[in-house]
Amino acid sequence: MRRAALEFLLTRPAEAARLCGLDRLTDELHGAWMQEMLLGTEDMTLLAHRGSCKTTSLAFAMAAMLLAFPRRNLIFLRKTDEDVIEVIRLVKKLLLTDALQHLARMMYGAKVDVLKTDMFTVQLSSYASLRGAPQLIGMGVGGSLTGKHADVVITDDIVNLHDRLSRAERQRTRQVYQELQNIRNPDGRIINTGTPWHPEDAISLMPNIRRCDCYHSGLLSEEEILRLKRAMTPSLFAANYELRHIAAEGALFGECPSTDADPALLRDGVAHVDAAYGGEDFTALTCGRIVGDRLILYGRLWRGHIDRAMDEIIAECDRLLCGPIHCETNGDKGYVARELRMRGASVRPYPESMNKHVKIATLLRKWWGKIAFVTGTDRAYIDQILDYTDSAAHDDAPDSAACLIRALERR
Repeated sequence: MRRAALEFLLTRPAEAARLCGLDRLTDELHGAWMQEMLLGTEDMTLLAHRGSCKTTSLAFAMAAMLLAFPRRNLIFLRKTDEDVIEVIRLVKKLLLTDALQHLARMMYGAKVDVLKTDMFTVQLSSYASLRGAPQLIGMGVGGSLTGKHADVVITDDIVNLHDRLSRAERQRTRQVYQELQNIRNPDGRIINTGTPWHPEDAISLMPNIRRCDCYHSGLLSEEEILRLKRAMTPSLFAANYELRHIAAEGALFGECPSTDADPALLRDGVAHVDAAYGGEDFTALTCGRIVGDRLILYGRLWRGHIDRAMDEIIAECDRLLCGPIHCETNGDKGYVARELRMRGASVRPYPESMNKHVKIATLLRKWWGKIAFVTGTDRAYIDQILDYTDSAAHDDAPDSAACLIRALERR
């Protein structure tokens, strides 16, 4: 009987959740998420749109973990303490439902009590760890992690709108997430759920990403999607429901072009490099060719100094049969051109005299509806273009693409 109850809870979690009153959770979608949370061994990251019940699924999975694995302890993080209290309260309510109480009695042969604790802690009478740590403790991102350890570390929505608007907040959240690597025990795992807000937010550090946007979850009708689009700005809808980044306001570029063009179409095209010399800037490579009325593009980004990327840049241009490599000489007095030549590349240096924003707003915008990105283009490269405004923090990709278009038109 114990084995049957345990197997039911771990392999049919959505069915068990519905017995607890969570009627919206489906076997195909939410059941698969929860099975991975309960039975997986590697880190996982679930990115799902608003209203997809990902936090509800996570709360039930935590309740099931507390019952099924009495020797494990969990740490749960959300953005603020108030956010944490909300989920901890739900976990406690689920553990007190008739369905989970019945399963617990079958598993342990006796009643399992939810012990009295504070608003941030959950502990069952079945907890059997010798470490002395609470079975489940919730924390806001600003809480102290010093000295804490857990078998399972769980984050839910630790990235939000503040991370999109504030670079300082993005850096703070990234540091907290990196610190979690020291919090989990050697054989432990990290489970993340959330929504991406910025190309450089903490989600960019998270592994094994599974995405579920509004078009593929099956939870929203076409009418509901259209209503949501009309009710909010394009950037908010893109982040919350399409799980992608676009500029908040003043965006020059709309829908993302196709990203599955054949790389062979670039043969005999040209290349452009926008070099970075350290700091937060990116080195951008763009390869392109005009085919009929279409512009075929390939882009890559490297953070940091151009020297680190030169060999890869040449290798990519050789692989795609694109050349020469165009690069401006204004800022470096021809340094990049000389270094690329010394490595055997064909180079076309030029002095830049055109205003960068004007160049992007005219040349790249003119061709945007005719662009097809080839398979393998960096998603970060495309996102940087979609995020571009006159005051964007990074403009290396759109600048490189605009310069390449100018070279192709002159050609």
